[in-house]
Amino acid sequence: MSLQNNVMAALKEAMKAKDQTALTALRAIKSAILLAQTESGVKSDLTEEEELKILQKQVKQRKDSAAIFMSQGREDLAAPELAEAEVISQFLPEALSEEEIEGVVVATIESIGAEGMKDMGKVMGIVSKELAGQADGKTISNIVKAKLS
Repeated sequence: MSLQNNVMAALKEAMKAKDQTALTALRAIKSAILLAQTESGVKSDLTEEEELKILQKQVKQRKDSAAIFMSQGREDLAAPELAEAEVISQFLPEALSEEEIEGVVVATIESIGAEGMKDMGKVMGIVSKELAGQADGKTISNIVKAKLS
C-alpha cells in the first residue's frame, strides 16, 4: 500500500475520531504529496524515496517551528507542532540510534578511503542515500564531522 493510501486511511480514522491534531498533520502530508506530484509534471506516482523526503521535511518544519516557539516561551504554540510531528513520524521508518548511524558512517569512510573534511560531501551523499528516512541529516552531519576531523 502506498503512502498516499495509508495517509487517506489514517485521515478517515482521524475524521471519525474527531482528532483535530491528526487531521491537520495528515492534511498537510496529503497536500505536500499532491503538490509534489503536480510539480513533477506528468509523473503520477512518487517513488518511496521522494515520499520519505516529503515526510522528513514535514517533520523537520514542525520541529523547527516548535523550537522557535519554545525559545520565545510559547509552549502553547509549540505543543501542537510537536504533536503533529509525532503523527507524521508514524509514517516514517524506524529511526536508527546514533551508534548504528556511526557504524554506517565509519564503514562508508573506510570503503571510499575518506581522509579529511575535504571528503565530507562524498561521505554525506553516500550515507544520506543509504539511511534515507532512518536518520536526521543534522545527526549524520555531526557524526561525519566528528569522524573526519
